[in-house]
Amino acid sequence: MTQALEQARTVIMTVDDDPGVSRAVARDLRRRYGGSYRIVRAESGESALDALRELKLRGDPVAVILADFRMPRMNGIEFLERALDIHPGARRVLLTAYADTDAAIDAINVVDLDHYLLKPWDPPEEKLYPVLDDLLQVWRAGDYRPVPSTKVVGHRWSARSSQVREFLARNQVPYRWYSSDEPEGRRLLAAAGQDGQRLPLVVTPDGTPLLEPEPAELAAHVGLATTPAADFYDLVVVGGGPAGLGAAVYGASEGLRTVLVERSATGGQAGQSSRIENYLGFPNGVSGAQLTDRARRQATRFGAEILTAREVTGLEICGAARIVRFSDGSAVAAHSVILATGVSYRQLPAPGVEELTGCGVFYGSALTEAPSCQGQDIYIVGGANSAGQAAMYLSRGAKSVTLLVRGASLAASMSYYLIQQIEEAPNITVRTGTVVDAAHGSGHLEKLALRDTATGETELVDTQWMFVFIGAAPRTDWLGGTVLRDGRGFILSGPDLTADGRPPPGWELDRPPYHLETNVPGVFVAGDARAESAKRVASAVGEGAMAVLLVHRYLEQS
Repeated sequence: MTQALEQARTVIMTVDDDPGVSRAVARDLRRRYGGSYRIVRAESGESALDALRELKLRGDPVAVILADFRMPRMNGIEFLERALDIHPGARRVLLTAYADTDAAIDAINVVDLDHYLLKPWDPPEEKLYPVLDDLLQVWRAGDYRPVPSTKVVGHRWSARSSQVREFLARNQVPYRWYSSDEPEGRRLLAAAGQDGQRLPLVVTPDGTPLLEPEPAELAAHVGLATTPAADFYDLVVVGGGPAGLGAAVYGASEGLRTVLVERSATGGQAGQSSRIENYLGFPNGVSGAQLTDRARRQATRFGAEILTAREVTGLEICGAARIVRFSDGSAVAAHSVILATGVSYRQLPAPGVEELTGCGVFYGSALTEAPSCQGQDIYIVGGANSAGQAAMYLSRGAKSVTLLVRGASLAASMSYYLIQQIEEAPNITVRTGTVVDAAHGSGHLEKLALRDTATGETELVDTQWMFVFIGAAPRTDWLGGTVLRDGRGFILSGPDLTADGRPPPGWELDRPPYHLETNVPGVFVAGDARAESAKRVASAVGEGAMAVLLVHRYLEQS
């Protein structure tokens, strides 16, 4: 595809509820940019969001969005906040009257506004075009170049298809989904010489067909880095959640040769959150995907390498080098290591659940599966923040959402703001003292057996959707006996290693371990994998930054 054709598909969108103003903005935009960009006009926030979603599905990039502040039902700031989740790379401009400049200034923090324009903008040659020229230049210099999208052909109730869609979505890889029983899906299968018995089929942007690809193969074909550029670094960060991304940003920005290794997708569990509302600096909340995308781009801008779909299987100490080994037998070495492996969702042990995982039973996949849940009865298992956030997000389109909580109330494990939101949501029901006894279905989830823990009574309910958020287990088994852990597998560090006043076994330095340092000098831990950590996004980011400070101290004394 030529550059001209690619650019012709790139969109500049204008949104204004006043038809006269809307036409005037579009007219001025077409006069200057119509030959190179597609100008899309909308007269409400709702219709604009529908258009943005359609553009996203088609893989058409959006370079700039201009929105009027004073629109009914959804003002310009509210619209831009929601548009940011759909097209995070689009530059954002607010059209406003002089009386609303305070709101425009506030929007700089709320929706990361790039610019605001006062109406009227005449003459456009002086007040409109220079602003747009600069924003388009910034957009073209970023990571949002138009590329043909990946195509995925699968079945609604295929666990492997669900895993591939989750992998692509969490890694911000644009793709289009085609059901194997729809005409276009059948045409793609036929073109690849497949009969649909093995799914999913992934067609990469260059037309390469991949059948049931493993994450590493898929990552390599969709442009994600999987191989380190060097053999030795100052710092290897294992894990790409908030703690790992925080460590990568601070490590690379302070001059350390840094590589981050992630087994699936950056963001961790936080990256799957539909809305994080208690993170500092985002008064209206921020989606996990949006926060992750910004952090990943920030880390790479400072020079950090990010490797995806690499399974770490071992840590070895060889003199001053710390060697991180991968599942394929290869390795990367560094002066220091930060373990930010996070945690994984605990599996629900009820009969039938394992067999139906990915076929109606999902762990932390609310964002990916939400479009398929429209108008459905959904059950969510869990009583902590991740369950509450999923309930609020899924309730937007579901017929009903039922939150199943083992305890007597939500207060013990869920933030107060989320409890209030759930109480106010008309289609969310909370059932306390309730557990899942079994999951039933042929090929996909059809029924759940629910048990009241107080009475022992069991009830059978019809549903095709269950999302499970029942706590987390650390991903630390691969550390074996190298790094000390507590009885639950969480990594011990700092004062926890010297509680009896003596250094940990094998410790040979004449100082005690630093606060986030493990029993292996130069190996640090940050975030949820650390024993007795706070299990909050902000604290994880802070620990990632603090660990880098301690890495510097370690390197200076080595």
